[in-house]
Amino acid sequence: MEYRQLGRSGLRVSALALGTAAFGDSDAKRGSLDVDDARRQVDMALDAGVNLVDTANVYAGGLSEALVGQVLGSRRERVVLATKARFPAGFGPNDAGLSRHHLVMACEASLRRLGTDHVDLYQFHEWDGLTSLEETMGAAEVLVSAGKVLHIGCSNFAGWQVMKALAVAGAGPARLVSNQVYLSLAERSAEYDIVPTALDQGLGLLIWSPLAGGLLSGKFRRDLPQPMGSRHSGGWPEPPVADWEKLYDIVEALTEIGSVHGVSAAQVALAWLVGRPAVASVVIGARTHAQLADNLAAANLVLSSVENDRLEALTRPPLIYPYWHQARYAVDRLGTPELSLIAPYLRDPVAANPSRPQ
Repeated sequence: MEYRQLGRSGLRVSALALGTAAFGDSDAKRGSLDVDDARRQVDMALDAGVNLVDTANVYAGGLSEALVGQVLGSRRERVVLATKARFPAGFGPNDAGLSRHHLVMACEASLRRLGTDHVDLYQFHEWDGLTSLEETMGAAEVLVSAGKVLHIGCSNFAGWQVMKALAVAGAGPARLVSNQVYLSLAERSAEYDIVPTALDQGLGLLIWSPLAGGLLSGKFRRDLPQPMGSRHSGGWPEPPVADWEKLYDIVEALTEIGSVHGVSAAQVALAWLVGRPAVASVVIGARTHAQLADNLAAANLVLSSVENDRLEALTRPPLIYPYWHQARYAVDRLGTPELSLIAPYLRDPVAANPSRPQ
């Protein structure tokens, strides 16, 4: 297992992380793992070298955190333990959001369920446009100063929202070190803004739903009926699919590449993500132990440049403004963050040899 720095923090995290949304969840489509299942998955992950365990206070109404704490037990100090807060944790008017009131109360409740005196990474689960960032980052600083939280991260923040949070936090102890976001071969729009921001500001990206809710597992094929019991066959809306024909093309490519290596399509999709810019760790969560074992094996898969180029060309997001303009007229002064998106297009003769600007 490879270990990477989490942003500019001193934390080193495994390239694959264990996601626990299915722990205690009663929804069979997302996964429903009892304490014995949860213990086995944690055992498998730790044996494979995983040291980052990710949960949230809203997973299974808090039961996921309780199960994580229970099955970790004395192994707590072996892991980087991450949780999140923002979504409703009750029915009162102050039981949601990123207010000081909610964050402090939610953190205390998470610590009780997890059976620990601190979490290593406390993440804002979603943006809150009604609470000032001065209040949010101030609350985070209180939690860090009290030793209840060691590092602060966010999740599902756009680039400008990350920048605003960083500006408010300054060089203080509540500076963001990570952003947990959705990115996969089926949906790469995070590369427009979120990835460049992470590269520029030194944040580590944690990737959720790397297999697009199972769509990239290899089970969804153009010539086959959708698998019974899957999330999407039951109307699960996340992540949305804009173009099913393109998705089938991606799965075919993953399956073909996987056959060359003797591995699953899922492992190919995960290995591609592990190699993407700014990615610190890819969060995997499985409904079955067999799925988890297969996903964990992706840590040992290295794709060739030819295979990476094939997946790049097949899934590359179209350049939107201002990026197509920069690709044509700013090639001489592009830095690493911009090139993370634009570089593949510079092989285009039009982009590489632009005409005079109008």
